[in-house]
Order: sequence, then structure tokens, then C-alpha cells
Amino acid sequence: MLNNIRNFSKTITAKIFLFIVAVPFVFWGMGDVFTSGNTNSLAKINNKNISTQDFIDHINKLNINESLIKDKIDQNVMEEILSRLISSKLLEQEIKEIDLVISDKILAEKIKSNTNFLDDKSKFSRTKYEKFLILNNLTANEFEKNFKENEFQEELFNFVGGGIKSPDFLIDTIYKDDTKQIKVDYINLENIYIKEKQIKTEDLQDFVEKNKEELKRDFIDFSYSKITPKNLIGIDEYNNDFFNKIDEIEENLLNQSNFNEIIKSYDLKSVSKIKYSQTSQKETIESKIYNLRNNEKTGLIDEDKHFIIYEITNVISKVPSLDNEEFEKEIRKLIYNKKKFEFNTKILKQINEDKFLDSNFKKIASEKTKVNTILLESRNDTKVFNSESLELIYSLPIKTFTLVTDDEKNVYLIKILSHNINEISKDNELKNIYSFESNNLIKNKIFQSYDVYLNYKYDIKINEKTLERVKNYFR
Repeated sequence: MLNNIRNFSKTITAKIFLFIVAVPFVFWGMGDVFTSGNTNSLAKINNKNISTQDFIDHINKLNINESLIKDKIDQNVMEEILSRLISSKLLEQEIKEIDLVISDKILAEKIKSNTNFLDDKSKFSRTKYEKFLILNNLTANEFEKNFKENEFQEELFNFVGGGIKSPDFLIDTIYKDDTKQIKVDYINLENIYIKEKQIKTEDLQDFVEKNKEELKRDFIDFSYSKITPKNLIGIDEYNNDFFNKIDEIEENLLNQSNFNEIIKSYDLKSVSKIKYSQTSQKETIESKIYNLRNNEKTGLIDEDKHFIIYEITNVISKVPSLDNEEFEKEIRKLIYNKKKFEFNTKILKQINEDKFLDSNFKKIASEKTKVNTILLESRNDTKVFNSESLELIYSLPIKTFTLVTDDEKNVYLIKILSHNINEISKDNELKNIYSFESNNLIKNKIFQSYDVYLNYKYDIKINEKTLERVKNYFR
């Protein structure tokens, strides 16, 4: 948690736009939603409250649009924002406890050296600075306060993780692991798997028979009519007359009026479908009615520019016939994926039990395809395998087997043949790069430990009921 904030706080975006907010979206009226007392406490850090107003102020400060919160309310966006606020409060406590100080002189120097406020001669421009404040609706005091908070956080992280000097052996290890060349043999198993077209008819029938309950789908009989101003009132105008008649139709449906009688009384044309079943994800009028089959059997659908009146007269659940081309394709795909999964599982089981040998590798290749060889230049060499697969390959020793994939989800069986390790020279400029990477690795471990320490040091409690009320307000 804190490590993520630390990484973000080092960016220019964080320094200028996260802690120095540009035109915040202000939420009003929260005061009437919550009563005083404990219900206004959203969280506690030890005995210190975080109120709902603190939370709303934090949202305003982050410049998060209300509509975005509404869209993500059920995806834990509020919990994420609250988590960041709590982390920020923890950092404030730590900064106060270790008594960090940034003088006004140092703060002024940092602001004046910020590239956003420098002119063409790399000198501080008062005009640029004031223009920034005006454009972002900020006073100088607000800007400097937020800027100072960010600087304090950066100083805290420097205090916790500063002064790191990675040992040479760790730098060498990271360099070797990152840049070593790995030679592998690989077999594209897509050439080994049975093809969908090769699956026999009796296998299709057998699969359907064994899985008929899972393969059942609903077939419906229904009729519908598309209602527009033109076919309802004779003109292309969405006026009161049109909507009054729509209200009449809806009332007739609520009063259990017959669909055909309604269609006839308003002189509408209808379309009928027999034994319709949805075969694709494409959204159509028919698919919308199909999705309502377990709800109201008659109804009115608002399509913005027109309305749909429909009636479902029959619903039957059964397994489609294999004579249906779409269903046959679906079953072939299911069988193909099942056999592919079983084949891969069998190989992985043998590998995990150390029972997969060179002879097994050669046998698989000799049947339908050939063995290819590639020299991977580094863990970033994605010519054949994807990045996740390369991470796995680079973690394995010589003479091991595994399954990997490419970006197209093709599956490969590979054997690692050799590692070619490059030594890093002392005067190599890469030394500095990998020294920096090694230092960061150690720092990340320190920050993880610091995170655990803070979680142990501070008792954090969330008032779930109050959080839910805040979420309901945004809904």
C-alpha cells in the first residue's frame, strides 16, 4: 500500500496534479446525510477519527468526477480511495513522530527549480507560476501547502529507504538473471491437438448424450411490434399524443389485454418467431425479448427512438439438434477444448512427477510436427513466447520441461537446453543501471517490512455502516 504511494509520489504528475489539485469537483449537501456522533466517523487510526467530511475533502482533492465514482461504486472504488486516505494519514503520523522539517527557504528553492515554472532560459518565471495557480483555481498558500506535503512524504521514504548500497554479488545476480541467453527446444502443440473438423460424428453424439442437461437451452415462441410515431400517430414527431398512446398501451398490458387485440386496435404490424433461441452475443430486438423469457411474458421495451411491444407465448427447454450448424460448431469447440485440456494436464502431471523424459518429448514431435530451436537473448525477447512465459522460462534450470504460451494463446511444450551467462565488467555502464535496479529491489523489501510495521503499530478500524451510507449517497 505505502510502497505504491511512494512510487507514485516520485512522479511529476503526483507532485503537480495529485497533491496540487486542478479544479476539484466539489460535492455539496453531505452534511444532511449524516448525523453527528459515531455515525460521522468513517474510520479510526488508533483513537484518531477520519470523518466523512475528511473523506469527501480527500475526494475533492483528488479531483475525481462524481460520475466516475458512480460507475465504479460496486468495484470497490470507495474502498480504494479510503485506503489511500488512511495511508496518507499514517504517513502524516510518521512524519510528525520523527519530526521531519523542511524550511521555507528549501521549499522555495524546490518550487523555483520545478521545470513547470521555468522559462526558455531555465529560470523561474513568476508569470508561469501565477498562470498555473489561476488555471487551477489555487491560491499560493494552497499550492505551497500541498507541495510541502508531497515533499514531506518523499523525505519520509528517503529516511526509511535512503542510503542503500547494493552488494556486488546482488548486482551481478540480477544482471546475469536478466541478460542470460537461454537456448530452448520447443514444439507447437497446436499442431498436435486434434482438429475440430476431425472430431467424429459419434463423438459429438456421445458428448451431447453425456452432457444433455448442461446443453439444454430455451426455445421460445413470441411476437413483437416496433412502435414509432409514424406507425402509431401517422407523423414523425415525438409529441404528447404519441406518448399518451404509449401510456395507453402500457396500461392495457397491465390490465392483461391480449397482445393481438392491442396490435389490431392500434393498427400495428407484428413479427412472429417460432422456436427462437439465441445463438450469438449480438444484441437485437429478438435477443432482448429472449433475455426477458423468465420475467414478464408480455411487456413494452423502451428503445429510446422507438418502443417494442412483445408477447412470449411458449418456452420450451431442450437440447438443440446436431443438424443445427451453429450448435454443431459449438459442440466441436467444446470437445476440442476438453481434449486439449486433458492433453496438457497429462503432460504437466508427468513433468511435475519427474516422469516426462526426452523420449516423451521426441515422441510427441515425431507424430505430427517438428522440434524448433530458439536462442532467447533476454527475458524481454518476446519473438515467440509472451512475457509471462519468459518469466517462467528464466526461473527454470537446464534440462527441464514446461508448457508456455504466446500472445495468441498458442501452447508450446519446451525443453531448456542451456544457459549462456554474461559476466558484467566493472567499468561497464550497465553496472550503474543494475546497481540502481538492485538498490530498488532492496528498498522495496524495506518498504514491505515498513508496511507490515505500520500495520502492527496502528490499530485501523473501518466503520462499514458509515462507509455504506457514503456509497449509497453517491449511488
